[in-house]
Amino acid sequence: MKVVLQRVQQASVTVASEQISAIQNGLVVYLGITHSDSEKEVDFLVQKIISLRIFPDENDKMNFSILQTEGQVLVVSQFTLYSNLEKGNRPSFIEAAKPELAKKLYKSFLTKLAIKIGLEKVQAGQFGANMQVMQIVDGPVTLELECRI
Repeated sequence: MKVVLQRVQQASVTVASEQISAIQNGLVVYLGITHSDSEKEVDFLVQKIISLRIFPDENDKMNFSILQTEGQVLVVSQFTLYSNLEKGNRPSFIEAAKPELAKKLYKSFLTKLAIKIGLEKVQAGQFGANMQVMQIVDGPVTLELECRI
């Protein structure tokens, strides 16, 4: 399981010209799932994300977690995080999980994250949809994390 995290001032997801979710001050989490992932990876990443000290304190030093700032999180499924670009010019997505497994773990990730930080603070993209993601990245702070348990 891989995530790319971006600290944002605001972000939103639009599907078919309709905004389906939006947040202010928090994180956008792009979540990639591979075929060998399980609930163990979900648990690890949820705990890691809520514990990361990447929000500024009064001295503008990254010292606070999403829990301490009461920020929001927007989670977007992103199978392209498991692309392989080594051969040719067209990416291969053979390492990305099949939709059945990916959707199950994506929903689990959302549920567990909501339990940890509050249901009202978690927003989501639409699994499998063609989405337009708008965001104002803060910092910019962009981090990549991969979990291989």
